[in-house]
Amino acid sequence: MAEARHVFIKQGLHYWISQHKVSEVAILEIGFGTGLNALLTQLEAEKNDWKITYTGVEAYPLTQSDLESLNFASITHSPKELFQKLHAISWEENHDVSANFSLTKQEKYFSEIQDQQAFDVIYFDAFGIRVQPELWTEEIFEKMFQALCPKGILVTYAANGKARRALEAVGFKVDRIPGPPGKKQMMRAIKTP
Repeated sequence: MAEARHVFIKQGLHYWISQHKVSEVAILEIGFGTGLNALLTQLEAEKNDWKITYTGVEAYPLTQSDLESLNFASITHSPKELFQKLHAISWEENHDVSANFSLTKQEKYFSEIQDQQAFDVIYFDAFGIRVQPELWTEEIFEKMFQALCPKGILVTYAANGKARRALEAVGFKVDRIPGPPGKKQMMRAIKTP
């Protein structure tokens, strides 16, 4: 929870809004997984009256029994129905979850992403480079670069040198910044013109 709030909400969402003085943001999450980042982002949208369009990509959606074991509503002090709704909506369609938050869940591999200049922020929450090195390559980061609008940002909990070099090789300007509690650094990559 602390990592998600620091990396994706503070260094991603809040950073983007503070730098661009906007209240509408298009976010792509790489690794929708448990839906925690989507839930935290929706809570921020509601609290701040921001309009967020959120797309979550996941090749292997969690099972219903896995979802039932999660206790995010209690931890985030949000209604249980809010979290359940994020998972109950159908895949491959855009849904207005609230007046401030729309969600599209896409079941596909990251290598299948074809979006062009569609997002302001990417939450890159893939499994770590030691577990799935194929997700941290120039080929994948080129797809991320193409999916971002000019000056868009990608944030990730990783600070690995190989991942940083792959990001830089496709055109990102990469900053290593302080990481969440227990982690020295993370990366924020900016799509340079």
